[in-house]
Amino acid sequence: MPRYFLSLRHRPGVNGLAVDHEGDELTDETLVRAHALHVARQMITQDRLAIIRDWKECSFEITDEAGQHVMTVPFTEVVLNEGDG
Repeated sequence: MPRYFLSLRHRPGVNGLAVDHEGDELTDETLVRAHALHVARQMITQDRLAIIRDWKECSFEITDEAGQHVMTVPFTEVVLNEGDG
């Protein structure tokens, strides 16, 4: 099963990247995106990262096992979707 790495980017354009060295095994990119949104939602609700003041400035930069960029998932997708509920 492929392994994907969800590295957390805080404030795009700034050197604020927390690299995921473990990754997660997921079957396809649809599940990767759903997993990234789930993890983002958990991070926002737990709010344990005091350094992050605005979650809307965060995104996951997702790479595959070869280090190739697969997709970027902005946390705004979670923040905006939560407000729609």
